[in-house]
Amino acid sequence: MATQAADPEKFIYRTSPTATEAFEGWLKEHGQELPKHTHPWDVSRSDIYVEDRWQPIFAEMRAKAPINQVTDTPYGNFWNVTTSKAIQHVEALPELYSSSWDKGGITIGEPPADVTPEMIAERRLPMFIAMDRPEHTGQRRTVAPAFTPAEIEHLSAEVRMRTAATLDTLPYGEQFDWVEKVSIELTTGMLAILFGFPWEDRHLLTFWSDWAGDVELGLARELADTRFEMFGEMAHYFQRLWVDRMGKAPSRDLISMMVHSEAMNHMSPQEFMGNLILLIVGGNDTTRNTMSGIVHGLHSFPQQRALFERDPSVIPNAVQECIRFQTPLAHMRRTATADADLFGHQIKAGDKLILWYISANRDEEVFENPDQLILDRPNARRHLAFGYGIHRCVGARLAELQLKILMEEMHKRRMRVNVTGKVDRVRANFVHGFRKLETTLEKF
Repeated sequence: MATQAADPEKFIYRTSPTATEAFEGWLKEHGQELPKHTHPWDVSRSDIYVEDRWQPIFAEMRAKAPINQVTDTPYGNFWNVTTSKAIQHVEALPELYSSSWDKGGITIGEPPADVTPEMIAERRLPMFIAMDRPEHTGQRRTVAPAFTPAEIEHLSAEVRMRTAATLDTLPYGEQFDWVEKVSIELTTGMLAILFGFPWEDRHLLTFWSDWAGDVELGLARELADTRFEMFGEMAHYFQRLWVDRMGKAPSRDLISMMVHSEAMNHMSPQEFMGNLILLIVGGNDTTRNTMSGIVHGLHSFPQQRALFERDPSVIPNAVQECIRFQTPLAHMRRTATADADLFGHQIKAGDKLILWYISANRDEEVFENPDQLILDRPNARRHLAFGYGIHRCVGARLAELQLKILMEEMHKRRMRVNVTGKVDRVRANFVHGFRKLETTLEKF
């Protein structure tokens, strides 16, 4: 797929419904068909995240059973791994605890029960985060040059210019949605630059990212099919870019890097699609939701907002603390390749382990007063929001740069952002963030 010419006929790329609209519509008609979550520690249920009441459930697990198994959930049986120490231990053993797509991949979801083996094979989406060594090493190495310190420095001026321009469009004294006007605008633009994606179509990236990141869509059978159709449209668009870059000299954008890489220039259609999803979700949802989390966090903790306004030197550390506090991806999955003892728990080959980053970043053994946003927290960098080990987020430095510049440019404008209206959170157990955040600006 990645090496064949795209269909020359005009192709219409859908821009609606959004994943949220589709799932909310499905819930109204078929909500009663959803499988039930009956175990008190089944934290795969999305309602606890959309209602922001997940914290005490994880705190109870960390106190009573940091590693525990829940059974008969809508996502099958799985182990909850909830503390920083245990998650780092699992991630440090990638051969024993696999990320590979052919063993289950990196999210809690499973294919719908009525899908045929042929369709499962067709819809598997290998991506380098869902690969084990050595395949993971070669493909990660291909895109890593886009995120070196030198490349980040090269992007810095453009990130600052675009951030400043976006903030300067915002109205004072008038309510608006921060997610739409700032978080989506900045991260979508950054993705377009990284891919060399046509600027006029950049909002397709956000649309596809939401369809890719909402694991819950797999519970709605009809939407699982629609979701895969959306991926096909995304792959069709990127295929055109691929063919275009094939005839050009290597450049800095991610598509060109893949085209001119021995490790990635012979990808299957599924692998091409999988890696696109990884780069889009990784570059969009995570930074976008932390940008919203910064605003919500500063509003929720007035003393910390006062510290930010008083002392901009706190910003680099504040970025790490805001990432910890938000944790934009709630979990990653691993699958045991052999029987193992995990701190006294007998893990069997094939068992599914869910590494709850969202819990590890509130681990009382690591972070004092973990439910508080503390911008000058001395060990904020110990968060696991970017993962740990060989699968640690390849774009972490770029995310940090975008967040740091956002806070610096807000401070430069003496911009105080008050949450004055609706706060809608993502209904998901994977992406952890905001759909809407109605805010009003004033000067401090």
